[in-house]
Amino acid sequence: MSLGIVSAAYIAAAILFILSLGGLSGQESAKRAVWYGIAGMALAIVATVFGPGSGHLWLVLLMFAVAAVIGQQVASRVQMTEMPQLVAALHSFVGLAAVLIGFNAHLEYQAVLAMEPAAREALTGFAGVLAHKTGVEIGILKVEVFLGVFIGAVTFTGSVVAFGKLAGKVDGKAKKLPGGHMLNAGAAILSLLLLILYVNGAGFWALGLMTLLAFFIGYHLIMGIGGADMPVVVSMLNSYSGWAAAAIGFTLGNDLLIVTGALVGSSGAILSYIMCKAMNRSFVSVILGGFGATSTGPAAAIEGEQVAIDADGVAAALNDADSVIIVPGYGMAVAQAQQSVSELTRRLRAKGKTVRFAIHPVAGRLPGHMNVLLAEAKVPYDIVLEMDEINEDFPETDVAIVIGSNDIVNPAAQDDPNSPIAGMPVLEVWKARHVFVSKRGQGAGYSGIENPLFYKDNTRMFYGDAKASLDSLLPKIA
Repeated sequence: MSLGIVSAAYIAAAILFILSLGGLSGQESAKRAVWYGIAGMALAIVATVFGPGSGHLWLVLLMFAVAAVIGQQVASRVQMTEMPQLVAALHSFVGLAAVLIGFNAHLEYQAVLAMEPAAREALTGFAGVLAHKTGVEIGILKVEVFLGVFIGAVTFTGSVVAFGKLAGKVDGKAKKLPGGHMLNAGAAILSLLLLILYVNGAGFWALGLMTLLAFFIGYHLIMGIGGADMPVVVSMLNSYSGWAAAAIGFTLGNDLLIVTGALVGSSGAILSYIMCKAMNRSFVSVILGGFGATSTGPAAAIEGEQVAIDADGVAAALNDADSVIIVPGYGMAVAQAQQSVSELTRRLRAKGKTVRFAIHPVAGRLPGHMNVLLAEAKVPYDIVLEMDEINEDFPETDVAIVIGSNDIVNPAAQDDPNSPIAGMPVLEVWKARHVFVSKRGQGAGYSGIENPLFYKDNTRMFYGDAKASLDSLLPKIA
């Protein structure tokens, strides 16, 4: 395959990736957008594997076959509830790949330096490019390698910790070593000094030591971020993985990798910023591991008690209601209750009731988590509304049903300035006439923050597994 054909394929793939990102902004176009992305990636892979400078084709094809089998097995076994940790794990692979490619670029450059001038002239591919670089170009290459490895290493360990927190294998609370942010700052400054040494001729030891420091920074940054911010963390790590890919793209001289990495990096950063704004978090605070994220005093005491209700009581209120808003959360995903929610919606609408869904920007543990689950259950797109579109409608709503949500419906965000989520925009479900909360027990949510909503006079707790509770409710709505 000629270089011209490869370049054309890369341009087409980049266009498909841009169309894919654009399509993902809407639920109705998301499925088509995914196929754009698949087509773009397939085109990029074929052009790269069969393009100039590629070798050991049989080994590459074997690795693709093995990876395809592993990917298919993982995808078929992972539940939607496990999707956030899967995404975090995949981000770690991108980071590790950037580290290994950076190491390989360094070793290949050293091998080229050791050759006789005549032998260098016969080199092709990446080695051939290295053989013809000037002193200034080699300095730029070293900066690219260093940055690619640094960002990749931070992404790798950060994503591993995020995976552990999301999977429940690591404590979700924010934790820092003694010295806190000063340790991160010290490691970053030392990495900068190592960059200067590396560009000025230091060997692999400088690159290797920086990698260890970056591994620590990634670990310590994400350990310092609490469970309430994990949706932002996933998006932020997505951005990091994109910048790592872009940096390695410069190293390899691969235009498509640069474009794709920049698309992922910038879109992930924008999404992280939007989510931080939706949570009233400082973007800089979150990406620096929760810097400055402390409350000013003890949270307000909660008075009252949680009052339980059974399926008959919920059904009676729903049968009398004209308007219903359903707020899904991670508890719905855990219980795999989206199909039951969809059936409840269908039955209520068949009785002439207005049913809509309110989606908070950080509902679940992954951006768009709830939207995907509802789409999977074939809930109509036009009744699934974002927080800003529906929040003002709660005072005119007869029944609000909260399924497995906590922080995103917590009135303490507005009422208690000492709450860890003070100032965070929330869904104001307590303004509805009746509020029913489907929850497994009386414990606090994932972030560990108590919710005064559960103690309000118009709130009733519908205890139990979300799917089992809704299934017991369905026959009474016939």
